[in-house]
Amino acid sequence: MRLATLRTKAGTTAARLDGETYTDISGYPDVGSLLTQHDWKRIAATAAGTQRSASDVEHEVVVPNPSKVLCIGLNYTSHIQEMGRDLPSYPTVFAKFADTLTGPHDPVAVVPEDPQLDWEGELAIIIGQTAYKVGVENAGEYIAGYTVANDISMRGYQFRTKEWLQGKIWARSTPVGPIMVTPDEFDPDAATLCTTVNGNTVQKHPIQDLLFGPEHLVAYLSTILPLRPGDIILTGTPGGVGRARTPELYLMPGDTVEVTIDGIGTLSTPIADSQHVHS
Repeated sequence: MRLATLRTKAGTTAARLDGETYTDISGYPDVGSLLTQHDWKRIAATAAGTQRSASDVEHEVVVPNPSKVLCIGLNYTSHIQEMGRDLPSYPTVFAKFADTLTGPHDPVAVVPEDPQLDWEGELAIIIGQTAYKVGVENAGEYIAGYTVANDISMRGYQFRTKEWLQGKIWARSTPVGPIMVTPDEFDPDAATLCTTVNGNTVQKHPIQDLLFGPEHLVAYLSTILPLRPGDIILTGTPGGVGRARTPELYLMPGDTVEVTIDGIGTLSTPIADSQHVHS
């Protein structure tokens, strides 16, 4: 199945996408609230609410209010090498917050405090049931689906210290969506991630090159704390980020950055002046 959270005049609603038509999943304002139900797959599959043309909808973050957003850095061999680091033995983990997320087509503002605004196209995992201390062999059972994310980073703040958090959590800076695709319809090992800036390809890499794959990450993170339905895991970005280029290249007002993953779709982010984006 292909699920989304849509913005409507009456608020937001979870919806199922079939071809070019969305069907509202009545009673559930977003995919996150749907995933709290044990039989969410049946509810979504049998939904028969209002139908909307895919060309006329506006997308919200797939899961607008996850209990946690966990992120993995340095998880593609090419990106590790371009950043001049050794291959890690364990995942590099940091966190984001719901305030950091924004819709898959919403503008992201440059900030006057840090001109080094960089892109990081990523595959994101969405958790479908509580996972705590699960093994790798069973971890796939806890994945509700996959979506697209752009871990837009303020590099100046990120590298002020050895801890990256302050460069990763700026308000409304992480687009997520437009849809979640369930694992029966999406194979990460068969997909390619592509990021473009103003139509120019800056990242293009097979997802199977992930050093720590989805099942490994779910098992590893669930060893530390429970993963709840709707939680999001950003799996890391491949090579091609702006900071690693010579000369370095950063996003400016008027730019458009797009991230596409085969089998899921595209999020498209206009970069705007800060005075034109409201928190």
